[in-house]
Amino acid sequence: MSFSPIAYADSLRIGSIDFVSPDEIKVLLDIEAPDNLALNTGTPRPFPRINGYVLVPSDEGYLVAQVEWITIERSQYPKRKGMQDFGLVDLPYPLRKMSLNPLGGLCYEGEQQGKEIYSFRRGVEAYPTVGDPVLLPTQIQLRAIVESGENRRVKIGISPLAANAEVKVDPDRMFGRHLAVLGNTGSGKSCSVAGLIRWSMEAARHARDGADPNARFIVLDPNGEYAKAFDGLGKVRVFAVEPKPESGIKQLQVPLWFWNSAEWSAFTQASAKAQRPTLIQALRSVRDGAAEAAATPSHDLRRYLRTLVAAIHVDKSSGNPWKGSGQAKGFRDRLIRWNEGLVEHDSFNNAETAALTVLNQKIAQVLGAHQGDWPAIFTRQEIVDLLDTLVQAHAAFGGSDTDILPIDADVPRAFTGDQLLRSVEANAELLGVSEYVETMLMRIRTILSDSRMKTITGNAEGVTLHEWLANTIGDDQASNGTITVIDLSLVPAEVVHIVTAVIARMTLESLQRYRQLNHGKTLPTVLVMEEAHTFIKRYQDDAENQNSAAICCQVFEKIAREGRKFGLGLVLSSQRPSELSPTVLSQCNSYLLHRISNDRDQELVHKLVPDNLRGLLRDLPSLPSRHAILLGWASELPVLVQMNALPDGQRPKSDDPDFWAVWSGEAADESGQVNAVKRDVNWKAIADDWQQLPAAAATDDAESDTND
Repeated sequence: MSFSPIAYADSLRIGSIDFVSPDEIKVLLDIEAPDNLALNTGTPRPFPRINGYVLVPSDEGYLVAQVEWITIERSQYPKRKGMQDFGLVDLPYPLRKMSLNPLGGLCYEGEQQGKEIYSFRRGVEAYPTVGDPVLLPTQIQLRAIVESGENRRVKIGISPLAANAEVKVDPDRMFGRHLAVLGNTGSGKSCSVAGLIRWSMEAARHARDGADPNARFIVLDPNGEYAKAFDGLGKVRVFAVEPKPESGIKQLQVPLWFWNSAEWSAFTQASAKAQRPTLIQALRSVRDGAAEAAATPSHDLRRYLRTLVAAIHVDKSSGNPWKGSGQAKGFRDRLIRWNEGLVEHDSFNNAETAALTVLNQKIAQVLGAHQGDWPAIFTRQEIVDLLDTLVQAHAAFGGSDTDILPIDADVPRAFTGDQLLRSVEANAELLGVSEYVETMLMRIRTILSDSRMKTITGNAEGVTLHEWLANTIGDDQASNGTITVIDLSLVPAEVVHIVTAVIARMTLESLQRYRQLNHGKTLPTVLVMEEAHTFIKRYQDDAENQNSAAICCQVFEKIAREGRKFGLGLVLSSQRPSELSPTVLSQCNSYLLHRISNDRDQELVHKLVPDNLRGLLRDLPSLPSRHAILLGWASELPVLVQMNALPDGQRPKSDDPDFWAVWSGEAADESGQVNAVKRDVNWKAIADDWQQLPAAAATDDAESDTND
């Protein structure tokens, strides 16, 4: 028995509209509507169901809406289709109602190979009116709703609310405008992040007929979970504090000369008045010295004169030489020390020798004019004349006005920690602030002497900038692999935020320069930040001295604001979205939301999404593992996704502790076979590794314990 089209459409009717607003539509369900299972849509389907989809006929085809809530209300009498119930006793009768969120329109595009074709478009052009029928979508319509959108290239899972329709995403949308993966511990966040990368690379490899894709993923891994998560995806570069060559894990290196002045200031906690200007001047000097491979005595004196010019400019601007007795006396003492460095050399040419002689005479004249004065109060004109003579001498040795502040203090030119230390001491002496920079020098000495930090920042001899970029971001055509995993788990707490900030900033700045040198073309790269609430945490913006955590957060805020223009996408994974920087979170255009039970985190997530989607987010506290809600730019409509399953060998090492297996000494694997579980402990080995004892000393200690 076959139905006519009108009869078939009438069989899909489940109720009629009795309330309409821009963000909510209320429906009165028919008595004949299914109670828990619909059998008339092509296959049995649960109905009514929270977050399921229904249709309302419209001029353009159908309005697609999502079920927000279902309830029962008391009505005067039941209304049955095709029956006149006149004369019935007017008694209260329970009627079902449900609320809908309008999502978009479903248009009929014709038939192809005997199959109906529909297209879904987000947004509502015209709202229905009271009395309009509400229909159940057919299997074809339901799949058209969920499987909508262009360039659906990467399958990430299925939709259990839409007849297990495939959920696919466009990588340009997913990674191009930043993605936030949020959820509680154990909800499947890490597996989702690893899966998104793996499934994207597998789809790209398939599109290239098996060849490795020209892709770049950088995973910043604070917990050491991802070292083995990408096995089987070709070459994967893994860097850690403790290298394991036999496992392919290389030494993590972030040289000190990569750090910019803000990062150095945050690490040393340099004060704004004396320490920070001295540090910046020292960085300028040491980076400028690195640019001259074969420095001659003339070059050395030119840099020295440039520093003197800058120092006197500072004094002249502050008025110190004529401001009072203390400052004036300090200036005379510094002028005497500066004069000791103005020594002639046989390699100087005639012009240089003459200029140096004039300068020495000028300094002697200024000092002689105040011989025996107490205090020695200099006049403003004396300082101006001395500065002019210094500038002329600087010019005679090859300097210029633009050379007075030599180069940007943040240019990544190589230098050693000892060179920076000496440069800070020398510039502090020249600027007369030696007594104020001792605490800063102590912090610099700490990083130079700490063996834990040396492995990351100190032992970087032979590291060049282009090699580091090739190893971290990926070489030409990604010939050395598509994924970089940077294990931050053993990075000392004192520098972990700085190291993370440096890696992220260097990635952004290198891609900025790539676009500049390649006529506006970008190099698509994805930066993945696990445990984002630790590194992208809210901070006090009005603080005078920003700490390392604030500097790290500021780097990611810049990436969130500007990264898209330079081809740098950001993927954040966090279990505490309420602690994340609002700037970064607001710049994320797509969200993959796993189970979230904390009320503050739920409240924040509700603020990030449109009002008419808040009904869907009420499902967050009850989502099972591997289930997530995908919404935002990456999805045509909000959809509940059951993520693809990852085999054990491809999952990040973030499983819950197996207490019972260890307690009982056995555990069953996936096939049901029971295996013995042992947890042997050698605290001596752990203590030796922790205390960084040499191998010989550790062996001797073990032998002495045995003899005892």
